[in-house]
Amino acid sequence: MRILLLSPYHGGSHQAWAEGYAAHSAHMVELLTLPARFWKWRMHGGAVTLARRWLAEGGGRPLPDLILATDLLDLTTFLALTRARTAAIPTALYMHENQLTYPLPDDPTTGPMRRQLGERDRHYAFVNYASMLAAGRVFFNSRYHLETFFAALPPFLRHYPEYNELDTVAVLRDKSAVLPVGIDLRRLDPSLPMDESLPPLILWNQRLEFDKNPARFMSVLLELAAEGVPFRVALCGERFGRPGAAWLAGVAALGERVVHDGYANDETYRRLLWEATLTFSTADHEYFGISILEAVYAHTLPLLPARLSYPEIIPAPFHADCLYRGRADLLARLRRALADPVATRATAQALAAAVAAYDWQHMAPLYDRALFEEL
Repeated sequence: MRILLLSPYHGGSHQAWAEGYAAHSAHMVELLTLPARFWKWRMHGGAVTLARRWLAEGGGRPLPDLILATDLLDLTTFLALTRARTAAIPTALYMHENQLTYPLPDDPTTGPMRRQLGERDRHYAFVNYASMLAAGRVFFNSRYHLETFFAALPPFLRHYPEYNELDTVAVLRDKSAVLPVGIDLRRLDPSLPMDESLPPLILWNQRLEFDKNPARFMSVLLELAAEGVPFRVALCGERFGRPGAAWLAGVAALGERVVHDGYANDETYRRLLWEATLTFSTADHEYFGISILEAVYAHTLPLLPARLSYPEIIPAPFHADCLYRGRADLLARLRRALADPVATRATAQALAAAVAAYDWQHMAPLYDRALFEEL
């Protein structure tokens, strides 16, 4: 089978997902992409550009058996502009995220809707909604993502004055399913030796953005440091712009405990993953959690809020070890884990075997079946 995969914001996790599936699928997957910048313009104009390019470059090539698009594409526009060639081709939409339930920062002058002074621009949520209507199948990366979207969709539609199409909610729900993200975990192999004489290493490998609540993460580190708990910390998550003042002040206060500060290249990232004893999340928002699973695969114990997508991506037998409830519980777990890194590592090793199922060698066959099961 031939799949045309449309990725108008081709960078970061979107790029890794698309290229990972293309590399591991049993089908022929053709990528049609645009660079990962100006996300709002990608949702407005990306479909026009990709439609034009596909029509111009198509030539005599066979038509795809399936069109697979990501959530940042206006699928309705792409299909309208290419209808002479695509009218009979099945379509699927993959929801990495959505513009209806993605949280907004407390500071209205920052974040994705700063030009609207913190008010959600409903147009982008409507693009997601209309694209879902146009798609034959819709896939969410987690059950949490699916459930929160469909909880928010009826109030969103009721905002409109008439003909608000509430009956479409059930239609969309019926054609939606959960398909977790595949990850190229094997690129992190082989495991690297650790220096057991050094203090335990805490890892931050999430995006340094407001929805991950880096200020709360830093405040927990500073509290542990004030107690004299021995640890080192590597701050290697992806960054967009300069970190905030609280983060910079925290890094300065931690001093020599900080062994890495800044986005890590592939070689450094792999080394830090295997060296780390634990990672913890203070996120307010998480649809999936790729960075957490990468750390877990490298035998790093995760301490995660018992909410969001985390109870899904961590197998149930490990919930008692990994999921915390509130700051006091997190601090108590951190103290215990750092005091006994050998036991911490043993739990992490057992968990690593369980999450290896997210590697593309296991996930690609699931995608191949799911995408074509009703064709």
